[in-house]
Amino acid sequence: MTLAPPVRTLVTGGAGFLGTHLCRRLLDLGHEVLCLDNFYSSSRGGIADMLSHPRFELLRHDITFPVYVEVDEIFNLACPASPIHYQYDPVHTTKTCVHGAINVLGLAKRLGAPIFQASTSEVYGSPREHPQSETYWGNTNPIGPRSCYVDDMIHTFVLYMSSREPVAGPLNLGNPTEITVRELAERIIEVTGSSSTLISKPLPADDPVRRCPDIALAEKLLDWKPTTELETGLRRTVEYFDALLSMRSEN
Repeated sequence: MTLAPPVRTLVTGGAGFLGTHLCRRLLDLGHEVLCLDNFYSSSRGGIADMLSHPRFELLRHDITFPVYVEVDEIFNLACPASPIHYQYDPVHTTKTCVHGAINVLGLAKRLGAPIFQASTSEVYGSPREHPQSETYWGNTNPIGPRSCYVDDMIHTFVLYMSSREPVAGPLNLGNPTEITVRELAERIIEVTGSSSTLISKPLPADDPVRRCPDIALAEKLLDWKPTTELETGLRRTVEYFDALLSMRSEN
């Protein structure tokens, strides 16, 4: 019996937070994974454990330039997510969202490969509807400091929706359990045993004051909902950063 070759998957932004988890999951499923990243807001440390894997390959590349590879499917996650990073060079952020999407869509068209275009909850802006369903148009400022990320994410998604058939609609993935930033900070202090104190400052321009995803569609189509409790997630996060700091101190 001849076994089918493994699926070769391209993950752009593969060294980011979501990208690294996706790459590991794909490897666990038996895929060959091509991780593409320019390390603008990520590091090789996040994928260090996969570099020696026989089905993992790293390509250092900026997705604002065309990429010529042979793959069976594409996950486009490339974009700096933190305001500190995406506002540092807004022109590059715009190019990543728009030119990057055009490049991977062109690649998908040439290969006849399915493509998953990741977006962000930022497309809802500071919403006037709670919770936010996939049909909500959002409330964004097209000329504010966040627009290089927010509105270009919207344009990218519209581009994706118009690119090929069959067209799949947007799908919210997230946690519908609401918690304030202050409550989260207090939980972090509790988990870490820190002596830190909280300081309140003015809200940054156009920063959403509330956001909560409606994930009913994801539950219906994917039979999915979040299963990790906040407390568990925080403790895992603390353990991760403890290990990271320990590794850096040894080096």
